[in-house]
Amino acid sequence: MIRAQQNVRVARIDTVAENIKRFELVSMNDEPLPVFSAGSHIIVTMREGEHVWRNPYSIMGATNENRGYVISVQRSSESRGGSEYMHTKVDIGSHLEISEPVNLFALAHKARKHIFIAGGIGITPMLAMLDFCKKAKASCELHYAVRSDEAGAFCRDLADEADHGVHVYRSNRGERIPLATILGNQPLGTHVYICGPQRMIDWALDVAKHEGWPEENVHYERFSTPPPGKPFEIEVKSTGERIPVGDHQSALEALEQAGVDAPYLCRGGACGQCITRVIDSSGALVHNDHYLTDEEKKDGKQIAICVSRADGGCLTLDL
Repeated sequence: MIRAQQNVRVARIDTVAENIKRFELVSMNDEPLPVFSAGSHIIVTMREGEHVWRNPYSIMGATNENRGYVISVQRSSESRGGSEYMHTKVDIGSHLEISEPVNLFALAHKARKHIFIAGGIGITPMLAMLDFCKKAKASCELHYAVRSDEAGAFCRDLADEADHGVHVYRSNRGERIPLATILGNQPLGTHVYICGPQRMIDWALDVAKHEGWPEENVHYERFSTPPPGKPFEIEVKSTGERIPVGDHQSALEALEQAGVDAPYLCRGGACGQCITRVIDSSGALVHNDHYLTDEEKKDGKQIAICVSRADGGCLTLDL
C-alpha cells in the first residue's frame, strides 16, 4: 500500500563525487520533519508526466537534526529513471513527495562495539550511524572501500576522522579492506553492519561466516533494483483485472499505475512486506529478492512483487 506521503522542498544540492549528488529536503512550511533513527530510509516519489518512480534512499547525518533530511543519489548507467530524474530534473526549490522514515537497518544498541563495512554509495546509512555512536560515546570503527577519492562519496569529510576509527581503502592504490583480520580481532558482543554493492555484501557475509560470527551479530542492507525481463500480465484475483507489466517495469509499479493498493515497504527485495501469494502462473517465476528462502522460491507459491516477476505469460496474484 502507498505509505503516508509528505511534500518537501529541495533546499540544497551538492555534487559530492563522480555521479553522486547530495540533496537536502525540508518541509514546505519549514516545520520539523518526523524524527528518524540511524539506519532509516525514506521512499522518494518522483513524477514526470505519466511516469512515477518511487526509490528508497538512506537518511544521512545527525538523527537529532530533523529540520530536514539529507540523502545522496548515485546516477546509475542502468537507471530505470529515478536516479536520472534526481540528477537532471531536480533543482533547488523543486518539490518532491517522501514517505515517513522506516528503519530496517537499525543499530543494536546493546552491542559492545559496532563495526561498519561500507562500499561506494553504501556509506550513506553508515554516516548517521557513525554520528550517533560518536555522540553516544559508543565504540565503533568504519571501513570504507572506494575506487578512488574522486569516485568515493564523502572521502574528504571522512579524512578528518582518521584518528577516530575511520579507515578509507582506495582500489586505485591497491588498497583492500582486511576484513578477516578486522573480524578476527573483536571483543565478544561486537556487531558488524555491511552496506554496499551486492558482490561486496556477499563477500563480507562469507568472511563473517568463516570467522564464526553469529548471524544475529551480522547486519546488512541491500536494495535491489528490479532487473528488466520479458513483459507479462498480472491477473488480480479479487477483481479479475489483467494488468500488463512492461519489460523495464516491476510488478509493483504496474499494480500501482493501475490503481491497485499493493503492499510494500523497502521496494528493494529486502524486507518481505510485499510478499504476495501466487495463485497461478503460466510463466516461470524469476525471483530477485533477498527475503524468500531457496526452498520458498522453488515452491513457487509466493513472490516479492517489488523486484521479482514472471518470465512472460500471466501471473495470478492473491490481491
